[in-house]
Amino acid sequence: MLHDVQIAEAQALSAPLDHLTAMEEVVRFMNEHFAAALSLDDLADVAGFSPYYFCRVFHNSVGLPPGEFLSSLRLAAAKRLLLTTTLSVTDICFDVGYCGLGSFTTRFSQLVGVPPRLLRTLAQEAVQFTDAEPVATSHVMNDAVKGGLSGTIHGPATFNGVIFAGLFPKPIPQGRPVSCTMLTSPGPFHIPRVPTGKYFLMVAAFPRSSDPHVYLLPHDSLLVASTGPILVHEGVACEHVSLSLRPLRPTDPPIISALPFL
Repeated sequence: MLHDVQIAEAQALSAPLDHLTAMEEVVRFMNEHFAAALSLDDLADVAGFSPYYFCRVFHNSVGLPPGEFLSSLRLAAAKRLLLTTTLSVTDICFDVGYCGLGSFTTRFSQLVGVPPRLLRTLAQEAVQFTDAEPVATSHVMNDAVKGGLSGTIHGPATFNGVIFAGLFPKPIPQGRPVSCTMLTSPGPFHIPRVPTGKYFLMVAAFPRSSDPHVYLLPHDSLLVASTGPILVHEGVACEHVSLSLRPLRPTDPPIISALPFL
């Protein structure tokens, strides 16, 4: 049986071409106007659909509701401004469409994984780690839980970089992963400590670089893969997973999580 993320991708690929084109146009519109107070009617008008039908098509094509996708674009823009400008956190808050500094800071901290000012500091003080051997890391809610998830990541044999594989509660890489691992080439992987639950495996393969911005602000050279939900019972995943890396699509949600600094 296909997983939810795979179903969304299969539906997107099999959907009428005008649906796919319309959703890409909506995403372009969101990227251009993410700071505005866009309503569901506004987005549906861009697609040329009724609000109800638009929500259904967008969720099937993208894997997320339109409001959640728009929120991720705002936080991605905030990350970029934090790391590429000297604007204050307050200015950035309002520039990306938030109405209050408190709500922005809370939301950013939850979904990026660190507070805005700390992210800027971490990037400025980043230690070069990309020439190291593969390192497995784990962020779990309960250290007493053992077991894990195993699988295989397929990708170009010529890939030279760092691959992060993390389990998230939703089909979007935001916040701290429940558990994660890091590889330096495609192949077998194991995420060793996973609490009981239902998760989505999100994989991002970055080209090797000594510039931390390459990892914090992904660009077109990024390769990704995803699957889920994955059921974990008593710390052990119910299946072995296999994923293939692919280029980003226009409708892929941005990577919000502040990898590799979590």
